[in-house]
Amino acid sequence: MPLSTEERAAFLAEPHIGALSVASGEADRAPLTVPIWYAYEPGGDLWITTERDSRKNRLITAAGRFSLMVDRVTPTVRYVSVEGEVVSAEPSTDGELRAMAERYLPPEAAAAYLKDVLPTFGPSVTIRMRPRRWLSADMGSLG
Repeated sequence: MPLSTEERAAFLAEPHIGALSVASGEADRAPLTVPIWYAYEPGGDLWITTERDSRKNRLITAAGRFSLMVDRVTPTVRYVSVEGEVVSAEPSTDGELRAMAERYLPPEAAAAYLKDVLPTFGPSVTIRMRPRRWLSADMGSLG
């Protein structure tokens, strides 16, 4: 059963690990699909951070759009998939990087990540996508 507009937005706003897909631009390759942290508030743009020089960023820049799917398996199988165009790509701020780490990690782990892990990556970019097409379902409402 498809989710209502409010249900799908609320589900997407929860901190799931997303599966991001973007066209590879190559006839002999499938789309790039990778796990990613993301942030979303109902009614707003979805945003991610990634290394500026990553293949992911190059492909998103070339395609101008990407899709993201999040799911869960308990208490019911539920998913939301969203696709849309990139509306901005700017160097990530310290506040954005902190907010993303704190969204997914407990406080002590987020602090360690920001101090010890994040500096091992290159410069990052924050990419914002405006959701345009949605697919969703909750299999718990079946039979």
